[in-house]
Amino acid sequence: MSAPASTAHVVEVTDLHKSFGDNHVLRGLNATISQGEVVCVIGPSGSGKSTFLRCINLLEQPSSGSIKVGGDEVTDPDCDIDGIRRNMGMVFQQFNLFPHLSALDNCTIAQTTVLKRSKDEARATARENLEKVGLSEKADAFPAQLSGGQQQRVAIARALSMDPKLMLFDEPTSALDPELVGDVLSVMRRLATEGMTMFVVTHEMAFARDVADRVIFMDGGYIVEEGSPDQVIGDPKEERTKTFLQRVLDPTHVDPGAEDAAYSKRHIAEATARSATPPLDPTAFPER
Repeated sequence: MSAPASTAHVVEVTDLHKSFGDNHVLRGLNATISQGEVVCVIGPSGSGKSTFLRCINLLEQPSSGSIKVGGDEVTDPDCDIDGIRRNMGMVFQQFNLFPHLSALDNCTIAQTTVLKRSKDEARATARENLEKVGLSEKADAFPAQLSGGQQQRVAIARALSMDPKLMLFDEPTSALDPELVGDVLSVMRRLATEGMTMFVVTHEMAFARDVADRVIFMDGGYIVEEGSPDQVIGDPKEERTKTFLQRVLDPTHVDPGAEDAAYSKRHIAEATARSATPPLDPTAFPER
């Protein structure tokens, strides 16, 4: 597990809400990510983890609340979101590589078009990052010639080639065969030891336990519990966290209905809270 390089906040999230129609996905989230910190977000499917991550770089437009990245408020309609995104690397569940480009060219195209680097400089940077993820010998290979794990490592090299200050990972191993997960997690673990600031949505409990500085457990659009891996994964306080981890870590020894009961207990006052909360203003953040 790495140690945060400083207490400077790279990301500050305040009272973040997100709705898709009548579906209130994020319910007043507050969180920070410090320079050099690795934060892992865990929780059941549908809990809002990926939506939370995608709001940080405005791939999803928040319904209300504030998000600051590097001191710039990305939820300000007048912010230069393209400029802010240049400092953020994003790795998706799917690899999203250009199928007609080699691994090397996948890692250079954004450098030359967005950062305006020369072709020689971009290729040198790309080769350096392909070597970092263990794929220097695959520079000329096309995505179809690579395994899923190799493609995801190319995607990481592509993001690193933009020299980001923050890396966002949205379940980067969920589309991989189990045998291919280790190489991707190994690359991410190395990035953490090098001091990269990382926000990781993951189902890999061992990775979160070993690499994260802080773990956030989400359920039903809320942050239910957060703290060090030893606190959240090793000794959770909330019943909902306990039942989730028991189901994930020991799936054959879970009492039928226990997870549903914990979920209901956690959200028993949700209907009352919803009726007492003013409706979200859809004009708070107009579409760009």
